[in-house]
Amino acid sequence: MRPKTLDEYVGQEHILGLGKLLRRAIETDRFMSLILFGPPGVGKTALARLIADRSNALCISLNAVTAGVADIRHVVQNAAEERVLSGRRTILFIDEIHRFTRVQQDALLPDVERGTITLIGASTQNPFFAIIPALSSRSQIFEFKPLSDGHIRTIMVRALRDRERGLGDRQVVLIDEAREFIIARSGGDARRALNALELGVLSTAPQPDGSILYDLHVAEESIQKKALAYDEDEHYNTISAFIKSMRGSDPDATLYWMAKMIYAGEDPLFIARRIVIAASEDVGNADPRALFVAISAYQALERIGMPEGRIILAQAAAYVAAAPKSNAAYLGIDAALKDIESGCIMPVPDNLRDAHYQGAARLGRGKGYRYPHDFPGHYVSQDYLPQKRTYYQPTEQGEEKRIKERLAGLKKYRQEE
Repeated sequence: MRPKTLDEYVGQEHILGLGKLLRRAIETDRFMSLILFGPPGVGKTALARLIADRSNALCISLNAVTAGVADIRHVVQNAAEERVLSGRRTILFIDEIHRFTRVQQDALLPDVERGTITLIGASTQNPFFAIIPALSSRSQIFEFKPLSDGHIRTIMVRALRDRERGLGDRQVVLIDEAREFIIARSGGDARRALNALELGVLSTAPQPDGSILYDLHVAEESIQKKALAYDEDEHYNTISAFIKSMRGSDPDATLYWMAKMIYAGEDPLFIARRIVIAASEDVGNADPRALFVAISAYQALERIGMPEGRIILAQAAAYVAAAPKSNAAYLGIDAALKDIESGCIMPVPDNLRDAHYQGAARLGRGKGYRYPHDFPGHYVSQDYLPQKRTYYQPTEQGEEKRIKERLAGLKKYRQEE
């Protein structure tokens, strides 16, 4: 079901829509080396082969898993000869280019730079991490996004109608429930959806009338997942249970609700965002490291993806769940916002105002400000608000107990002055 034309191509409208740079380059057969990266099954290889079919260039394919430096040199030699003999350029498509070692990537560099070959590399990893800078800087880089439910639905419908490349010569009755189940479980991966569709059709015995009934049971077996009731209501219920389990310091419940979300096809970055929020809202300064762990997990998930990303999510969620809890900072900012919303708008005192511009001294800006680092203990008693307010009230939990003790000591010092 790989597309034969750009009009058949489904998805990636942000780079292949009418008038977009990459589409114009393909249509005019004028493009430099390309690196296409994104998750599996979203059309990287399909686009590369489409470019090869449309181009007047000689097209050669290598897979980075099996190819070596000798293979690269052989392609380059042929490309040089082809240019001399016919004047045609050579497109070298390398699937999974991120699997090439630095030495293999270095072997490509001189001939990409000279234009002996036009490289098209497909990668599931971010090229800014997986490809040497010298090679990536000489290539146009395009990020592919997971296909939407609508994209997957379009591809499945086409596969059922196409007699030449698809299943159109069979009488397939695809139940709506089964179709939507496959779409939800494919995770934006068209290959996964088509594999499940094909497996179910080929393994299901025809009915007496010759039709093949593709129902939910067939879909479950074909994609090797059981259906899970996870509508919009269940989405909110499950994420609520997940958040409350972290807040309630129950790592076991936390991991269970997270597992349910992952199994149901929840966006893993959505889960990661909730962990980051909980690390600040519910743990706060009782364990400041929780926020670092959560943010690191979010960033690692962006780079690693799923399914390995589940391990990263589990580590962060378990840490936040097991950490001591404090919402003092959360309550403090809300209290300050409430004061401002209610009309308590205090002007900045002159001693705290910006005094770095010319003429500030004449206006009295910064006058009387005492620089804490000039005093013992890097602290000096002075007012930072025109009116006395208390917003942050640290608890006795974890690291916040030490913070509370320090603030109490400073308060006592001010009173004794």
